[in-house]
Amino acid sequence: MKITELLSPENIRQGVSFSSKKRLFESIAHFVEEKLHCDKGEQACFESLFEREKLGNSGLGNGIAMPKAKIPLEVCDKAIAMFMQLDNPINYDSLDGKPVDLIFAILIPDNQCETYIPILASLIEKLTDKNMLKQLRSAKSADEIWQVFEISDRAESSLEETQE
Repeated sequence: MKITELLSPENIRQGVSFSSKKRLFESIAHFVEEKLHCDKGEQACFESLFEREKLGNSGLGNGIAMPKAKIPLEVCDKAIAMFMQLDNPINYDSLDGKPVDLIFAILIPDNQCETYIPILASLIEKLTDKNMLKQLRSAKSADEIWQVFEISDRAESSLEETQE
């Protein structure tokens, strides 16, 4: 699955700041509640992000994290992704000890988790590409970030076509 199939331009935030991982998760949860217009969405999302994080840190290394969580089907029936480029890196307790400044959050309806396991693995591979990380960090707007993802997806499509 392409990044641009999961993410949409309006779900990108550039130059945002948070004081902690907790504040970041609160912001993601608030965003989901606003997007879905669901009263229970914010609390369910926040709790799910924290519960998932207790199972294992979502830091991928090199300053990027991919917080992910299951959300109840009554809150949302399709996956929601959000990308944030932080002004200042935050302590994320990543295995490599580096602070995080790039966040790709994904929330998956609890009845679709099995479907997303290979998709998450593919996303992690793409999001840990050093060239992509450099481009994402140097982007000066949400539009530029979107362009980085579009170019990456086009390159992936071209590669797939040549392999067929």
